[in-house]
Amino acid sequence: MIKVLNARLADSFKLELDFSDHAHGVFDANAYLASRSGPLLDKLREPEYFKRFFIDAGALCWPNGLEISPARLRELCVISATA
Repeated sequence: MIKVLNARLADSFKLELDFSDHAHGVFDANAYLASRSGPLLDKLREPEYFKRFFIDAGALCWPNGLEISPARLRELCVISATA
């Protein structure tokens, strides 16, 4: 099972992610949020709230309970060459 090991803010709404399979990718939250809505996602549109991300059990999370699975993030990320 793939897990997110590290997440770093790369830009206002972009995160650099390191996965347990040694892949590295960039998650563009602007693109993700452009076609989605809902009370949990709407909060992420606030730059200061977006920065409150954390990793829990290998998933990308926010304090409001939103969790994006590692498998879904792999689908959404632009993956760079593996190390």
